[in-house]
Amino acid sequence: MPPGPAGDREREILTAIVETFIATGEPVGSRTLARSSREGLSAATIRNVMADLADAGFLDQPHTSAGRVPSTEAYRYYVEQLSGETRLSHENESIIQDTLTGVTDVQEFMERTSHVLSLISRSVGVAVATSGPRNALEHVYFSRLGDQKVLAVVVTRSGVVRDRVLRLDIAQSELDLASRYINDNFRGWMMEDMRAEIARRLEKERSEYDRLMQSIAKLYQEGALHASDAPEAVFVEGAANLVRGEEDRDRLQDMLRTLEEKEKVVKLLGAYLDTKQEAVRVVIGLDQTMPSMRNFVLIGAPARVGGEVMGSLAVIGPTRLDYQHTMSAVSYIARMFDKLLNESE
Repeated sequence: MPPGPAGDREREILTAIVETFIATGEPVGSRTLARSSREGLSAATIRNVMADLADAGFLDQPHTSAGRVPSTEAYRYYVEQLSGETRLSHENESIIQDTLTGVTDVQEFMERTSHVLSLISRSVGVAVATSGPRNALEHVYFSRLGDQKVLAVVVTRSGVVRDRVLRLDIAQSELDLASRYINDNFRGWMMEDMRAEIARRLEKERSEYDRLMQSIAKLYQEGALHASDAPEAVFVEGAANLVRGEEDRDRLQDMLRTLEEKEKVVKLLGAYLDTKQEAVRVVIGLDQTMPSMRNFVLIGAPARVGGEVMGSLAVIGPTRLDYQHTMSAVSYIARMFDKLLNESE
């Protein structure tokens, strides 16, 4: 990113251009800015500043217009100046409260969140409910179904039951030993931690419990202990909000196809939302993860109950987006998630 505008005048004019373009969607000319200039700047003075901002990479000029539009770098600079402290309007606060108050189920909260974020931002609302830290092991069960077949059942403490049939030839007595070993040693462990520890023990204890560990190794390698760390639910609403204006239709179709694939939505949020972050994050230009999302913005935050991350919520929209307004809505809903779900427990 280039350095920010050099002086106060440049910063004020760039901010005015970004906010005017967000409000109108029309390229911004020097005359428009001169009419609203608090310093009484002339159109000629503003035109010179705009030329400097364009040279610095902050403004683009559409071929068909004398006006200028913010570049990606201008939006990034603009967002860096926002405090994130702006309160929601009473109207939108009421909409969120009416939509979410009384919800005690994570998935229902996330489903409603995608709807209300879409409504308020007029873009795409996205919410992912993960199995999260509560995806701890309750118990496993292995049963021989016949020649070359084993049923593996994994139950987590969040109530999720995963079963799969594996192509393995292991005696029932050995399966019983393996399930007893795993249940005795790993009940209550997070699934990911359990798998990492089993992999470590398989490497370390090759000479110990030889027959038992061989059975566990076969079960592990065939995925018997993968209770799926994928999200339990992905909610996307408001894609129709993007089908407007003079969008590049091919690019828009690519983006819509991306949003239809839940795994890609999860990848997108996972790439940009750090579970350790406290504040709302704004990412302008998502092409490092998804080339089809080059000119789109993600404004999102983790959803926590206490210190535990239970999912994430975000708005995905065009760069011409009301950033302050959307950041405030995402932050408000994230805090509400923590409060409501904590009270329900």
